[in-house]
Amino acid sequence: MFAGLPELGISNGEDLKETLTNCTEPHKAIDQFQTENGILLPTLQSALPFLDLHGTPRLEFHQSVFDELRDKLMERVATIAEGKEEDRYVKLEELLEKSFPLVKMPSIQPVVMQVLKHLPKVPEKKLKQVMADKELYKVCAVEVKRQIWQDNQALFGDEVSPLLKQYIVEKEAALFSNDLSILHNFFSPSPKTRRQGEVVLKLTQMIGKNVKLYDMVLQFLRTLFLRTRNVHYRTLRAELLMSLHDLDISEICSVDPCHKFSWCLDACIREKFVDAKRARELQGFLDGVKKGQEQVLGDLSMILCDPFACNTLVLSTVRNLQELLSQDALPRDSPDLLLLLRMLSLGQGAWDMIDSQVFKEPRMDLEVVTRFLPAMMSIVVDDYTFTVEQKLPSEEKTSLAYPTTLPETFSRYILDNRVACEIGLYYALHIAKLRNKNALQRLLPALVDTYNDMAFGDIFLHLLTGHLTLLSDEFGTEGFCTAVFDNFLLTSFSSKENVHRHCLRLLNHLHQKVLPTYMETLMKTLEPPKQSSESVKELYNLLKEKLEASKKSPPQPEEAPSLDLGLHPVTVPPTPSTPTTPV
Repeated sequence: MFAGLPELGISNGEDLKETLTNCTEPHKAIDQFQTENGILLPTLQSALPFLDLHGTPRLEFHQSVFDELRDKLMERVATIAEGKEEDRYVKLEELLEKSFPLVKMPSIQPVVMQVLKHLPKVPEKKLKQVMADKELYKVCAVEVKRQIWQDNQALFGDEVSPLLKQYIVEKEAALFSNDLSILHNFFSPSPKTRRQGEVVLKLTQMIGKNVKLYDMVLQFLRTLFLRTRNVHYRTLRAELLMSLHDLDISEICSVDPCHKFSWCLDACIREKFVDAKRARELQGFLDGVKKGQEQVLGDLSMILCDPFACNTLVLSTVRNLQELLSQDALPRDSPDLLLLLRMLSLGQGAWDMIDSQVFKEPRMDLEVVTRFLPAMMSIVVDDYTFTVEQKLPSEEKTSLAYPTTLPETFSRYILDNRVACEIGLYYALHIAKLRNKNALQRLLPALVDTYNDMAFGDIFLHLLTGHLTLLSDEFGTEGFCTAVFDNFLLTSFSSKENVHRHCLRLLNHLHQKVLPTYMETLMKTLEPPKQSSESVKELYNLLKEKLEASKKSPPQPEEAPSLDLGLHPVTVPPTPSTPTTPV
């Protein structure tokens, strides 16, 4: 406990023991030891007997004085560090030399740690001593740990790894939330809110203004992204940079070539739309990548690969198509649309670019613009024509039947092209948002075969199940249940446990709306096999309990939520020859 005192010429317990062992008059020896090692302030000597009369132990008195002096010293250390004197750090280093031998003493340790904290460059020898002692390393300030980490990537990785795992767990948990709602989903939190998350704040604090540590974290994220293909690591990359931006850490923001691009894109994500002005800014950043700096494209692609960025780009694409339809214009005539597709293509090529280390912007398939999007717009026209037909008086109606098939071009491109597939999936969400039952029943079977099974990814299924709550009353018909379950979800649930979980999430929310006979069949089909995860079994058991409870009490009617989805309606001019509608 008193190790280090002899180095400073201060007596400790061993010295007192030796004195008492060798002395002939113990009382005199103790008095002399107290005089030599007590508080050397003459004015206090006369006060000590007075305290004795009041029964105040000497230890209690000395401890209170010691605590007060320690607090004053720590305040003085902070004052010196914040001052303007040129020799302020020399003074702190001298104090460190004098106090460091006592770093293991609990009462002195806070002072030593305070000095270490305020030194911009701790002597290498002292850093190694702190790093070698687990207890010291644990209690030292993050400012000291940064100096250790920057030359010890493995140790920094050990500190960061649990945070990265926690971040992924939290993101995936959000995708499987039991709260199904179109207004409160995975993409609902604002960028500012997301940056207040525990992991982002901790990483930001750990990095501080240290560019080297920031680069290490980015390298960890790139490596994990390559190893797992988990796009949530891309979200963290963007959130971390903008968190440092919020704190005005110019030391890092000024050297990250993606800073201004991320800042502009962050504003778009906040609005869930890329307007014309910001589109020009984003295009300027992409076009401004100079020869010899192509590696910047790798970082830009990772930022565009972020699901929140991708969500914004596709929503903007859908809105752009709305405007084109209202103007009777073609997709190829819109520069903003072409830019959105370009950024989608760059983001979706992030993994290949980083893996191959070939930093070249992928060529966009022009047939997506010239063939796929027109095919999708023809589907919209079909839907609009049928809707208008149904609203006509009986005598004006024709024998027009709702189309049951989709253009071959549409089906082929959502299978072969990732950008087309992403747009096709968001179109499915859009028609669900419009409560267009007929269009959804027509489209869902085509989503069984999509690029890389994107229709069965957690993000899309999370959004789709939330959107389907708007059509809850339709689950009372066998035709709609067949379209949603038999023709789509149940085609892959046995081989994809995540689909199984999303099915159970959906049914836990609207089981009271499902046709009872169909519900019985679903319960048999969705019963988890033994090898299923606990989460699937828990969801199934919860659904079972709800069904048993609902038999005892009839369901209460639900009021449909009021929607404010951020998509502005587009007025469609009535043209008899070419009926159009917002996508």
